[in-house]
Amino acid sequence: MPIDLSIQLGPLALKNPVLVAAGTFGYGIEFQEFFDLRQLGALITKTITLQPRLGNPAPRLVETPAGMLNAVGLQNIGVEEFFSAKWPALRALGAPVILSIAGFTLEEFGALASRAAGTGIAALELNLSCPNVAHAAPGSKSGQRCFAQSAEETASAVRTVKGAADVPVFAKLSAEVSDLAAVARAAVEAGADGLTLINTIAGMVIDSDREAPALANRTGGLSGPAIRPIAVRCVWEARQAVRVPIIGVGGVASGRDALEMILAGASAIQVGTANFWNPRAPLVILKELGALVGQKKRPLRELIGAVRAAPA
Repeated sequence: MPIDLSIQLGPLALKNPVLVAAGTFGYGIEFQEFFDLRQLGALITKTITLQPRLGNPAPRLVETPAGMLNAVGLQNIGVEEFFSAKWPALRALGAPVILSIAGFTLEEFGALASRAAGTGIAALELNLSCPNVAHAAPGSKSGQRCFAQSAEETASAVRTVKGAADVPVFAKLSAEVSDLAAVARAAVEAGADGLTLINTIAGMVIDSDREAPALANRTGGLSGPAIRPIAVRCVWEARQAVRVPIIGVGGVASGRDALEMILAGASAIQVGTANFWNPRAPLVILKELGALVGQKKRPLRELIGAVRAAPA
């Protein structure tokens, strides 16, 4: 009997829970030469901003044990160029597409959501927590502004987007907060249809030969298997605080990693850094996950948040 991996992400019905993480899969269409992208639950674009961004200076990537640091800085072509140059081919693939957006002000979040409204985008993922860009508004002297590090600002961003576009909204939160549950609840109370956990974690690598940072930006976002236990903990904590769907992301590199996220409380998972060493990683993970769910002899939906209270 075929294994049913279908899931419900709020208003979104997806054929399976395997998605790709923003910033690790290009705009989506670039990977179609490796496998049929329609086999995945949904595609998530790299993060789009209102205006084009060149990103941070190179070097912007460095490998670390069990992961990597990136300081790309949200390089992208901007929302208008995305919809004119990328969206037609992406939409033609026939797979659900979630657009990742980032604003540096509430007004920018609102403008991005308004532009996406009515285009056929399946949902919006709000990048509220990127650790390697300055989030202050142009001309501001307040330094970095990371929406996800404040429950109030998270709620304001979600509320703004929900007021501008009638599509499902997923708030992407950070592990680097003192009270994750409070931020999660604020996002949901403001209208978020679900949460994405987690973004990368700020880190630093120093080249001991040069006695200088390995990245031009000095710090970057740590991703890969090294952060998976943190991501699993955050998914589990958020699951205790809210009852909306959660998308788990952070170091998922196998079907067993994906199942761990699901048992912690994720309804779906995103594959990120694994795409860099294997462009077919999402498909491999999907097949491995299907086999593991089959061994459980229980529907995938019954495994969401099914972790035991204590070791057996």
